[in-house]
This record gives sequence, C-alpha cells and structure tokens, in this order.
Amino acid sequence: MYDIIVIGGGASGMTAALYALRASKSVLILEKENFGGQIATSPRVENFPSIKTMSGLEFSDNLFAQIDALGVAFELDTALKIQKQGDIFVVEGEYNTYEARSVIIANGVKHRKINVEGEDELIGHGVSYCATCDGAFFKDQETFVIGDANSALQYALLLANYSPKVNLITLFGKFFADDILIRRIKENDKIVVHDNWNLVELKQNNGELQGLVFENRLNKELKKEFKASNVFIAIGQIPDNERFSNLVELEKGYILTDEDMATKTEGVFACGDTRKKGMRQLVTACNDGAIAAMSAIRYIDTLDI
Repeated sequence: MYDIIVIGGGASGMTAALYALRASKSVLILEKENFGGQIATSPRVENFPSIKTMSGLEFSDNLFAQIDALGVAFELDTALKIQKQGDIFVVEGEYNTYEARSVIIANGVKHRKINVEGEDELIGHGVSYCATCDGAFFKDQETFVIGDANSALQYALLLANYSPKVNLITLFGKFFADDILIRRIKENDKIVVHDNWNLVELKQNNGELQGLVFENRLNKELKKEFKASNVFIAIGQIPDNERFSNLVELEKGYILTDEDMATKTEGVFACGDTRKKGMRQLVTACNDGAIAAMSAIRYIDTLDI
C-alpha cells in the first residue's frame, strides 16, 4: 500500500513524486518503458528557467537521481486500469496489481504514426520516432526526418551532427516551430528542406528499410523517391487515456482537470501532457506535477482526519 501511485515516469510524474516524497508520502511510479518521457529524447533544452542549455536526457537523469535518493519505489509496468474501492485505489498492471490512497496520472502522450504500410514492422529497422535514441546508428549516412514542428526541427539539427546530409520533409509549405529553430535550420548547410511531400510508401528488403516514396501534396501525380536506410517520424503525439475513462472525463483523448489538477474523481489527479492544456512545455509539465502532488497530499490528509 502506497500513499500515492504516479502513472508515468516523465518530467511531470517525477516532479509529482519529488514533492510528495519531500512531504514524507510513500510513492510508487509505474512506468511502462523508460524514465524521462518525451523530454529525454530532446537533444537540447534552452527554455528551462535558470539553465542556459542542457539535454533532455541530462534533465531526466538528474530528476530521477533526485527522487531515487528520497526513496521512491518504481516498477516497469503498464497501468491497464484503475478501480476505486472505498478510499483505496487499485491499479491493475500488466504484471501486478498495486494499491494506493491516491493516484496521479502522468502518462504523457505517445508518438503519432504516419500510418503507411510496413511502418510497425520496420520500427527499429530503419523507422524511428527518436533521433536522440537512434541517430548515432546512422552516423555518416544521409538521413531523413518527416515533420514540420519543434521536434522535427530539433531532430534535423541533431542529425546534422552525425550526417553529411539531412532531408527535412514537410507536408505543408511552412514550419510550425519556434523562430530560433527555423533560423538554425536555414543556416545549416547540411539540412535540405523538401516542402509539400506526403509519405506514401516504405520500401524494404529482408525486413530493413531501403527507400522512401513521397507524393506531392499539391500535385498528386508527382512523386519523389529516395534510397534510405532510415526515417525519423516527428509528426506529433496523441493521448492514451481511454483505459482510465471510468474515473476521468476526456476531451479528444485528453484528461480534463481543474487548476488543482483534480479530475472528476476525488483522489485522482492528472498532470503534464496527458491533460487538456494550452501549452505543453517542460516547465509547465513540472508545474503541473508539483500542483498535482500538493493536491494529492491535501486529499490524503483529509482521509486521516
């Protein structure tokens, strides 16, 4: 039995754990993959207060070390559903069942797939959603990035450190990214931008990516083909919260909360990218986590009265 179970080991979830642990609450974090969340894949973070520049992985490692020193418990498990039984929450995982007096959902979002035949089969065999994780595998090779927002531009800039040429392919004729990233893309001679192209085919041989075929968005008859051993897809993220819909209200898949991160169920809170919000940044994820933890602490303390 724990005071709080945090579902998700990203920036928001680990910040929630930090604040709860410092308030002498017992905390279990359930993380299905790797601690750090989306920010851990970011090659450079330059908008976190007081830190001029750092990698997302550096931030995540430091935060995990901080909560580990405070005694956090953690399990690599996927939370499948949550049930409330009196004042106790039962979280059913893929491998085990866990109990707590409060739950904080901080499971973030998952990568949006481009939905081209063979995409799933080629993950890890040329198709990737994380340049930070896999970029070094294609050192000295021509690389390809699909996307037009911050993540895609950051990936292209990172890959330019390894690759002699980076092809940045967008669906529209403009970027939806921060001005500083757009300027860096334009200033980098290794990066070639291809506008208005839509991926229609992944060519493979013996289970490995061999080529990419694109169709022009404006002229459907015009196609472009590249020989390619890799493609980094960065076209956004989507929430994964249907499994919690018995306890939380959803809008377009995102969890609805109030300013205290409270959901429609007393004792259940949500923070970070998983909830409906206007801005998804590292600093707002940490803000959400701190608020969620303090709200959970206040809720638990009322149970002790």
